[in-house]
Amino acid sequence: MSTTLCPPAAGPVAVARTRPVLTVRLDAVAHNTRVLAASARRLMAVVKADGFGLGAVDVARTALDNGAQSLGVATLAEAVELRLAGVRAPLLSWLDAPGADLSDAVLHSVDVAVPSAEHLEAAAWAARRLDRVVDVHPYLDCGTARDGCPPALWPDLCAAARRAERAGSVRVVGVMGHLACAAGLHAEANAAATRRFVRGVEHARAAGLRPALRHLGSTAAVLGLPATAFDMSRVGAGLVGIDTTGRHPVLRGAAQVTAPVVQVRDVGAGVGVGYDHTYRTAAPTRLALLPLGYADGLPVSASGRAEVLVHGRRRPLAGRVSMDQVVVDVGDLPVQPGDVVTVIGTDGPAPTLTDWAGWAGTLPHELLTGLGRRLVRRVVPAPPSPPPTVPEEHP
Repeated sequence: MSTTLCPPAAGPVAVARTRPVLTVRLDAVAHNTRVLAASARRLMAVVKADGFGLGAVDVARTALDNGAQSLGVATLAEAVELRLAGVRAPLLSWLDAPGADLSDAVLHSVDVAVPSAEHLEAAAWAARRLDRVVDVHPYLDCGTARDGCPPALWPDLCAAARRAERAGSVRVVGVMGHLACAAGLHAEANAAATRRFVRGVEHARAAGLRPALRHLGSTAAVLGLPATAFDMSRVGAGLVGIDTTGRHPVLRGAAQVTAPVVQVRDVGAGVGVGYDHTYRTAAPTRLALLPLGYADGLPVSASGRAEVLVHGRRRPLAGRVSMDQVVVDVGDLPVQPGDVVTVIGTDGPAPTLTDWAGWAGTLPHELLTGLGRRLVRRVVPAPPSPPPTVPEEHP
């Protein structure tokens, strides 16, 4: 048996051969935005959670250059980060605590969602204090029993919003909801949610509100539920190539993770690998060590199932995913320290985020947003955007 250690780097050694790398493909984000914008009347690019882990500012600018007209985030802090980076597009924040100080929304021209009378009053109070007007989107729960205003309280919220408009502190520019079952294109559940949303808009108009933007659908809805499009669609996962319906291979993955081999050893049959020896070699083989693990975002729950791409062939992880390292059973492949292994790929035979999500029993969204800070980031820029077009108005 033999063990080969990676020699010290001498001179300029490619980063990919010495450290794990996350490649962010803004060219894919540009492509995906154009595809999604072609199916939506108006597109809001959702760049929450740091642009699904790929950089909110970069993803936002790329989306805006390729067909998105506005941006959405979960928190006001995320919105302010974009504003301080110089992003001036229309921007909506929808997950702020009732009673929170929303002064930054007023100061930075950020729209806020109002799922309750308390949220509405917080927005109005900030606007009055600064002697300005804040744009709001009353938010109706359309079936998630999660965020949004419960339907029983919706008429009261609409009436309160109209009073605040008359007082001059707020302006209702949109009404929003969210689909609980869009990913599976569940016809019955999504039709019920859409009916609830339509009734909610009717209540808003009966209260005297005139929202210009009705928005309900997200990525899966844009790709497969045209009845939920209304005036605007909020798209996040699709920007980075995640299609939870599994029906639209035209979307391109925007994240690739590679890692160098740092150690190689030849072992015999019956050798236990990693903690608790959950993997034993079935025959003489070669093991390759990669310097990344669950601290970098690889899920422990994928142990025993996950594969990586080595010299064009998929090979299994051997043993558990550790905090900082994984072992790959490369068989008889002529692997050497410094060889680059594709852990998460975007095309061809390489394992994708969707593959990893299946192995881990989770969502690709979770994996993408959990990729660790230790990964070196390499950004592939988007190509020059096509000439701008003026979007059609949909009052």
